[in-house]
Order: sequence, then C-alpha cells, then structure tokens
Amino acid sequence: MATKSPSRRAAATPAAVAAPGVHYRVECADLHARLFEVTLTIDRPAAEQQLTLPVWIPGSYLVREFAKNLQGLQASQGRRKAPVLTQLDKCSWRVECTAGQPLVLRYKVCAYDNSVRTAWLDAERGFFNGTSLCLRVEGQTDAPHALEIVAPAASALPEGAAPWSCATALPPLKTDRHGFGRYLAADYDELADSPVELGAFWSGEFEAGGVPHRFVVAGAAASFDGDRLLADTKAICEAEMRFWHGDKVGKRGGPKPPIDRYVFMLNAVDDGYGGLEHRHSTALICNRRDLPQLGMKKSADGYVTLLGLISHEYFHTWNVKRLRPAEFARYDYGRENYTRLLWFFEGFTSYYDDLLLRRAELIDDAAYLRLVNKTINQVQQTPGRQVQSVADASFDAWVKYYRQDEQTPNGTVSYYTKGALVALCLDLKLRAEGRGTLDDAMRHLWNASGGGPVSEADIAAALEAAGGRSYAAELAAWVHATAELPLSELLRLHGVATLDDPSQPAQTLGLRVAESGGSVQVKVVLRGGAAEKAGFAAGDEWIGIELPAAGRKPAQGWRIGRLDDLALYLGAGKRCTALVARDRKLVKLPLVLPTGVTTWRLLAQDMGRVSKWLAPVAIAAAKA
Repeated sequence: MATKSPSRRAAATPAAVAAPGVHYRVECADLHARLFEVTLTIDRPAAEQQLTLPVWIPGSYLVREFAKNLQGLQASQGRRKAPVLTQLDKCSWRVECTAGQPLVLRYKVCAYDNSVRTAWLDAERGFFNGTSLCLRVEGQTDAPHALEIVAPAASALPEGAAPWSCATALPPLKTDRHGFGRYLAADYDELADSPVELGAFWSGEFEAGGVPHRFVVAGAAASFDGDRLLADTKAICEAEMRFWHGDKVGKRGGPKPPIDRYVFMLNAVDDGYGGLEHRHSTALICNRRDLPQLGMKKSADGYVTLLGLISHEYFHTWNVKRLRPAEFARYDYGRENYTRLLWFFEGFTSYYDDLLLRRAELIDDAAYLRLVNKTINQVQQTPGRQVQSVADASFDAWVKYYRQDEQTPNGTVSYYTKGALVALCLDLKLRAEGRGTLDDAMRHLWNASGGGPVSEADIAAALEAAGGRSYAAELAAWVHATAELPLSELLRLHGVATLDDPSQPAQTLGLRVAESGGSVQVKVVLRGGAAEKAGFAAGDEWIGIELPAAGRKPAQGWRIGRLDDLALYLGAGKRCTALVARDRKLVKLPLVLPTGVTTWRLLAQDMGRVSKWLAPVAIAAAKA
C-alpha cells in the first residue's frame, strides 16, 4: 500500500516552552506479551515525591482504573540505596528520595485494549494514550514534559514486515524520518491529550484553513482509497472551519483557527466503531469494510457513517476541547468529573456532525433527512426518555451511559441522540422566528467565552443573543424535563412532513434482540411493550410459538429462527404462546401482538424550505 510520507520541519523546542524536567521513554518491550516499558526520569524530585496514574481519560466518562495494567514499578537514584517506594492507594505511589537529584522509575504496562481509550500492542500495531502509560509527577504537572518513543527492533517484527512509523500531534524535539524520537508537551495535560499511533500504517496529508493535517490508517485492505478519504476529510475540515470562523479563515488578514496542526488516527478492524477527541488530534476506529474503496462511485452507508464520525470528532476541536463545561476547566484525573452539560457538548456536536456533511456537499438533502429520521426513531424507541431528563443523563454518564445493561433504555436516554434533537429543535425554532440560527448562537458562545469554559447560563445567553428573546422555557422543558420534543411541528415549518409507517417486528413487540444461526436471543425488553406484558426477560432464547386451535385447524407449534417468522406463522392472528428457554427451563408466555405501533418517516414536501434550512443560508451566515 502506498504511503505518503509526511513532510518534516526543523524540530526545535518552542520558544515559549522551557526545557522539560520530566522525561518519559516508551519502548515496545515485548510485542507478543503486549508490554510497553516506560522509563520515567524526574530531574528535580521532591523528598517525598508522589506519583499517580489517571483512572479515566477525558472524553470517555467511565472510571477505567488504568493502574490495573501497570506492573513491576521500581525506583532508583544514582548509585545510592534504592529509594523507598510505597503504594498509597489503587493508583498512587510515594517515593522517599533525595530532593533535587534525578530520580528514575521503571515499569511495564500491559496493552491489550484495541479501542481508542487505553493502549494496544502486538506484532502489527501499537497505540497508547498518555493516561494509560504516563505516571503523573505530582507538583510538576504544569511543567514541560518530554516523551521519547523508541521503535521496536527489526528482529522483533514478523519476518518480511515493513518498518514501523510513529504518529502523534505532539511537537517534535528530535525525530527520525519514521517519526521515532523525542517530543515535547507543554504540561501533563497536553501529554495526556496526545495519543500515539505506531506501526506500518498508511499516511497522507492535506491542508485546510492554512493548517497542516495528517491522516494515518492502520489495518486497511488493499482496496482502500486513501485519496478519497483525504479529499472528503478535507471538505469536512474546511466546512467546520468556515462554520466557526467564516470564509476568510486561514487567509491573509482573516481569523486563525485554534489549531496549528492536526492528526487523524484511524484503526480499521473487522468490527468496531468509535472515536475520542483531543485538542490537536483524534483517535478513531471503524469497520474495515466502511473505508472508501477504489472505484467506489456512490458513498455506501457505512462510509457515510465513518464520515459522520470524522465530522463529530473534528467538531470537538472547538466544542468540548476548548469550549467546555466550567467543571472541566481543570481535569481531576483521580475521580469522576461531573457535569450536566453533555447534552450540549456531545448532543449539539451530534447535530452538527451530519449537518456539516451536508454543507460540505458530501451527502444530499435526502441522505441528511434519513440520518435525522434515524436519530428521531432511536430516541422515540427509548422509554427512558420519559424517565430521565437529558441533563440528568449527562450527570449520570459515569454510571449509566458507560455502563449499559438490559435496563439502560428503560431508565435513561442518550445525551448524544436526545441532545442532537434538542439542538435540532432550537435551530428550527430560531429559524422559524427569523432572528437568527443556532449557528449564530454557537459562534456567539465561542466569541463571548474566548473559546474557554462555559456554563449553562452562558449557553442560554448565546441563544438569547441569537434569537432576541429568552429560551429559558425551552431549555427547562426540553433539557431539564421529560416532555416530548415538538419535532413534528417544527419540521413541518421547514418543509418536512412526519409520516407514520408500520413498525418493524422488534419495535412492535418492544424488544431488542440478536438473531444469529437461527436463534433469537433477547437482549432488552422495553418498558410498557407487549413483550414485557407477556413476561419476556433479557437473556431469554426465543425458541418458538404455539398457536391455539381455531375452527378445523388444530393447535400448531412453530420454530422461530428470526422475528420475521411471526408474520409468516401468525398471519392475521394476534395471539400466541411464546416458548422461551430461560435458565435451561422451557417457559410458556402468553403473547398478544399490539396494533397501531408505528415508526416515523420524514418526507420533504417543500424543497425550497428544506434547502434554506440545510445549506445555502447556513453557509452564507458563516460569511457574516
């Protein structure tokens, strides 16, 4: 696979950053055992130097206990007697040493999580976040930190394997042509916020808004069209820069974006999806089949999903990495950091990720409305939307959204999807009233805050500045309560009708199932549905149905291999006995199929009003 080598600039320590006093050396100690080895040198330690490893990574709101993967921690200080090393709690240590004399700590980290959140290492690829590998030196977290990344020995790689390269958004101090060497972070926060990709990955570059961007892809197949991915990603980046800063962004005399470099890191796997935002980069994971393929004429649904993910994480460059909850002005890496504003920072980003695909002309109006339709139905089919407000769901992310189980849809709502619909409603409301748009409110918030921490009061003030009135009532009803959103009414004002279509079998029954190999496994039983009334439970295997005798027809039993079989065997009937296996026992459940269960379908009835909402006016507004 052809690789476009990144251009190399002269590496030098930025003038505004002092020489680092904390140094990390990261080596691939054992590819097969999946072990990184870290050597941490502290030039001027305290007499009782404390060290901690984060328990979570910003952007992913779950305590993940990264210290569970750390092993063999040792301390030394010259030829003196080994310093006394004491573990204080699950993620903290104290070293009793001579103050002001270089202190060296060595340890290994097991890297087996092939996600964007922690660390991974094998014979084909390496990846890590600083929160997983780099101990925090308490008392020196605001000082510059140096990171040296060492290439694995050629003998450690599989026979015939291509040499590895290294990609990160950290500024280089001294690196070789493959990117291995020393990098500089202004402080621990920047180190923690700069993931590192290692391996024989594909790499390409483009410029957007005067800013160099790099895209690296690991695990792609031979059919991968890298040029297509670069072109489409560039269109997204340019659309988002115009959104925030106008058409003159990056041009002579125009506004400057808040970044001077950016790196996309994409891991293509057989089955996976997700992303994690950072200030100058993002880590992504997608299905290998969803990458653009050579000769592909029309964008497949999977590729559009990938572009939406790219758009989402890049939008976070502004909305959550700079604009951010006031509670995140300074992260506490040792515990949960609570906020009720994820409906804005994740939800509004989820609204704009697909909308900006439309504005970048990567999808058309019809494709965009299908994406909105999907989001609406996801929320409508979540009973938890009537139980918990989206503000409370934001606060509870640590124990609910990131710890989902069979009752999650019944007790909470996604701040991604419900938050996106709140943004949709506010945008349509603002446009209908004719004073401004949600775009205007977002830019006002950016300018008024200086791109820094904000509160809900700041968000409310930005909406009022855009619309000329208070939107406190809408925020109270849509964000802090569980009332249904006025989606149908607002969409109609912008030329989109909402029609009722017959629901699919799972929605009709109030189930979420997994169908495989002729087996129907119940994963979720939705509150108030026919399946719950019949007595279904998560974990049931639905084996078959029994039909009662009717007229001359005797009672019959049928094996169920998928939910679509119900219509085949029931015909016009609405009653049967479901046979399920539960705890190795056969259980009979009386099932009554409901009538009138529908799903929404959006229909563009006035393309003039639809286009006015989706593209021309929004782009023109960015010029103001």
